[in-house]
Amino acid sequence: MDDPKFLQAVLLITEYNTDGAMGFVVNKPFPRVLNELIEFRDCVPFALYEGGPVDQEHLFFIHRRPDLIKEGTPVSASVYSGGDFKQAVAHINQDPHSSKDLKLFIGYCGWDKGELEAEIEDGFWRIIPGTPDLFFSPTEGLWERLHSGNAQSSS
Repeated sequence: MDDPKFLQAVLLITEYNTDGAMGFVVNKPFPRVLNELIEFRDCVPFALYEGGPVDQEHLFFIHRRPDLIKEGTPVSASVYSGGDFKQAVAHINQDPHSSKDLKLFIGYCGWDKGELEAEIEDGFWRIIPGTPDLFFSPTEGLWERLHSGNAQSSS
């Protein structure tokens, strides 16, 4: 794929159905942190990730704390997409280790019906099963670990 945004990108597909797919690039840090955004200046510094090229005016998130963040959509048995954003921000501000179970994205990746399948068929993407720990672990070297078949989580 010629788009540099997707060079060595690791994606988590959070929604897949007959209309298309949605997901997030989980290993591309955004150059600013949460409290550098004006509306979140009273928050603690918290890493942001470049989730994808679609709707970069909004924040999106994944988490594994349905006990603290309600209304999330299950992605797997222990990973949720979205939910009550105010509860997510409260969790970030209250728990200095919240990055182990919550990740914030600017934008997302989206595919219309058949687009993702065509990109996979053309060899742009490899499908590799992942674990929740993998997606919430430090992202440095994540692509290399997955690409080499060494997908063990560092957490």
